[in-house]
Amino acid sequence: MQERNPADPLRSLVMVLLALASIWSMAQEFGRVASPHGLWDFGAFIASGRAAAEGLDPYGIYPLTPHVVLPGFEAWNPNLNPPISALLFQMFDLAPPEVSLRVWLWISVACYAVTVVLLVRRYGKGIEGLLIAIWAFGLAGFWDTLFLGQIYLPLLLMAVGAWLLLERGQLVWAGILVGLVVSMKPNFLVWPVLLFLSGHRQPALISLVVATVVSLVPMMVLGPEVYHQWLRLVASDGERAFFLTNASLSGLAARAGIPQAGMVLSLGLLLGLAAWAFLRRPGIVAAGGAALVASVLASPLGWIHYTLFLLPVLLHHWHRRMMWVVGGLLVVPVPFVISQFGSADWVQLTLGSVYGWAVVLCMAVVMLPDGDRLRSPSLAR
Repeated sequence: MQERNPADPLRSLVMVLLALASIWSMAQEFGRVASPHGLWDFGAFIASGRAAAEGLDPYGIYPLTPHVVLPGFEAWNPNLNPPISALLFQMFDLAPPEVSLRVWLWISVACYAVTVVLLVRRYGKGIEGLLIAIWAFGLAGFWDTLFLGQIYLPLLLMAVGAWLLLERGQLVWAGILVGLVVSMKPNFLVWPVLLFLSGHRQPALISLVVATVVSLVPMMVLGPEVYHQWLRLVASDGERAFFLTNASLSGLAARAGIPQAGMVLSLGLLLGLAAWAFLRRPGIVAAGGAALVASVLASPLGWIHYTLFLLPVLLHHWHRRMMWVVGGLLVVPVPFVISQFGSADWVQLTLGSVYGWAVVLCMAVVMLPDGDRLRSPSLAR
C-alpha cells in the first residue's frame, strides 16, 4: 500500500467532519464536567487511600464510594486499581476533596494537552495537525475521565511516551514507562508480553521488572493481605461488565445475553495474538499496536477511558479509511450511550455498544494484511 497522501480530498473532508463532530461533543460535555457534579470515582480513590492509611480494607465500601443507579443497572464503584494505588491515593487526602479534585482535573488536562502535542508532532502537519488535535479533545473518553475524576490521563502520557520511544529505539526508557503503566493498569500487561513473544526482549523485560518492583511496595507497606482484598474485589465485580461504557468483549457478550462467552472470546483473542507474535515476529510498533487494542478488548472491564490509549494506534493507521469510522464512533458522548440503559436489548447491543464495536473494528484494522507495515524504513527494528 502506498504511503498516505495528506492532500487526499476525502481524507481532508473526513478530518473536517470529525473536527466539527468533536466541537459539538465538546459543547455538550463542557457543562457536564464544569458544573458541580460530586466526586464520583475520585471519591472512591480518596476513600481507598484513607482506608489504607487507617489500616482498613482499601477495597471496601465507604461513604465516599460512588453508588451508580440506572434503569436496569445498580452497582457500587470502589477503587479497582492495584494495591499501589492505595498508597498513591493518600496524596488526594492532603486537601479537602473538592480542592483535590480541582487540582487533579487541571493536572489531567495538562497531561492530555502534552499527549496531544506529542501525537500531533508525530502524525500531523499543518492544518491536519490542528484537526487531529480538535478531534482528540472531543473524544468521549477524555471528557468522561474528567467527569469521574479518573487517573487515566497521566498514564496515557506515559503510554504515548513509551510508544514514541519504542519507535525511536530508546528501549530502556520505553520499558520503564510501560512498566509504570502496567503497575497501575494490569490489563496492559499484554503489551510487554507481546513484545517479548515478538522478539523485542529488552523493553519487555525492563517493563516487567519495573511493574514487579512497584507491585512489591504495597506488599511491604500494607502487608500481603492487601492483594487478597484486591483480588477478592476484582473476582466479585462481574456485574459491571454489562455497563454500557465497557468497550470490551465481555461487555458485548453480557449485552448479547451470553456473558460466559466474554471470557472465552477474550482468551481466544489473547492466545491468537500470542501465536501471531511468536510465529510472525512483527515489528515493535505492530506488536505494540495489537497489544494496546487487545488490552482494552480482552479486559473484563475495558472502559471508554481506555480507548484513549489507542490514540497512537489510530493515528499510525490513519491511512486506512475504516480507522476514520473508529475515530468517529469514539467521539459519541457518554451521556448518549448511557441514555440507552433501559432500552430494548438490541438497542443496548447496537447504539449502547458503539464503543465496544469501535474497538472490535480497530482490532480488525490493525490485523489486516499490512498491519505490521512501519511508517518509514528508519523505524524497522
